[in-house]
Amino acid sequence: MNAIYEIRRADTAMYARDADGWHALGTTDSLFGERMCKGIELEGVKIGLFRVDGEIHALDDICTHGAALLSDGEFEGHEVECPLHAGLVDVRTGRALSAPVTRDTRHHETRIEADVLYVRLRS
Repeated sequence: MNAIYEIRRADTAMYARDADGWHALGTTDSLFGERMCKGIELEGVKIGLFRVDGEIHALDDICTHGAALLSDGEFEGHEVECPLHAGLVDVRTGRALSAPVTRDTRHHETRIEADVLYVRLRS
């Protein structure tokens, strides 16, 4: 695996990507603190990160129904509620659970090594 580093510029974090497409985001504590969800941007894509039962899940952060940020919604258990129209999405899979959300949200691969969270975007 290539060396991983982080560059900070004007409050925008840019995360290094290795040859296999994995982005090193930082330690889970530095990313989340006491929070259970967080919004970031990778390669121009808004990503919502959600902690569920010791695992971290990554989804496109834009609701497929109303273009609101899912990471700004109410998050409980494994479901996030869109803050715009209250549709539910399962953060473990990206599956749409209730109207008005009817299309699934893209779910991205995650892994944790030595407490560093890595995310690989799916196309």
